[in-house]
Amino acid sequence: MRRKDREVTDQAEIRKFIEKEQVMRVCFCDEGDIYIVPVNYGFTVEDGNYVFVFHGARAGRKFELAKSCPTVGFEIDGMYQLMEADEACDFSAHFQSVIGTGRLSLVEESAEKEALLNLLMGQIASPMDWSYDGKMLAATAVFRLDAEKMSCKLK
Repeated sequence: MRRKDREVTDQAEIRKFIEKEQVMRVCFCDEGDIYIVPVNYGFTVEDGNYVFVFHGARAGRKFELAKSCPTVGFEIDGMYQLMEADEACDFSAHFQSVIGTGRLSLVEESAEKEALLNLLMGQIASPMDWSYDGKMLAATAVFRLDAEKMSCKLK
């Protein structure tokens, strides 16, 4: 990170930020083309490493790229506040962001799918004892993103 004065290294602060946001952008490389998808996410931390989860259809570009090119980039941002100025070039913004790279895998086993979907639901809704229809669960792709590199910035 070029601006080390803006880097956030406190793990509790990074986790607090990730906990309150709801949208992550996942970036795939598709034979030289870039494909970015905004997704709702859930997460957990395993052995000090972030694991993100999101879901989608078991068909389409995102699904196919997850299988053929599972190395992805990701980004979460929030707390945006425009800082106005008298001169156009002096405008700026306050924000916080997490940027990283990781590896996607598709989760197939029903009990693991349910556990990961509960992480997702806990991120976007009040925690509950969720249940999942077996037919819908089978038709849903659950993506697990194991973060390999990650940095956080606050301005």
